[in-house]
Amino acid sequence: MSFWEYLSSRHQQLLTDAYQHASAVFQCMVVATLIGVLVAIAGYRTEWAASLATMTTSTILTIPSLAMIGLLIPLVGLGVAPTVIALTLYGLLPIVRNAIVGLRGVDPSLVDAARGIGMSRLGRLARIELPLAWPPILTGIRIATQMLMGIAAIAAYASGPGLGNEIFRGIGSLGSKNALNQVLAGTLGIVILALLFDAAYVLLGRLTISRGIRA
Repeated sequence: MSFWEYLSSRHQQLLTDAYQHASAVFQCMVVATLIGVLVAIAGYRTEWAASLATMTTSTILTIPSLAMIGLLIPLVGLGVAPTVIALTLYGLLPIVRNAIVGLRGVDPSLVDAARGIGMSRLGRLARIELPLAWPPILTGIRIATQMLMGIAAIAAYASGPGLGNEIFRGIGSLGSKNALNQVLAGTLGIVILALLFDAAYVLLGRLTISRGIRA
């Protein structure tokens, strides 16, 4: 069976796997972004706190993805739970690091001016600092998403959702007539999803970042 014939005969299952893969990555990125930005907000003003946040998230990223999921299985079982936890943890570093860089890069004179007109600390953060730090934060989100697209394939090891199931089925049946087709379909699906997500982030940046900041 040719690759195109395989895609035609399995398109429904492949679309389902692709949807589950994209959904898992998107949901984990939302959670990782919220946690990462909050951690950056809590630590960017002091050097030791910022270093601790960066070092901790860097350490998490050094754990091999297969080992991470394997360690989570005894704690939370198979399926979605280990996938969500692992992807969220792996997505933190680029977001935390870029958020800290972005928040520290805000012109202090703008913050002082906002303080001078009576704006509260929360107001300065929400209306001055975070909007100006958004470009590097978005860059961190883009990097994290590209990473998680590939890592999410390992979730199939824990019976997780996504295109990794297609890849693992192909690897598990090496020598059969469709083994290569399965691996190729899963891999190309992940690449296409990654490109679509990145295009969406580019569009989001154009819609949410003013021309002055982009320049």
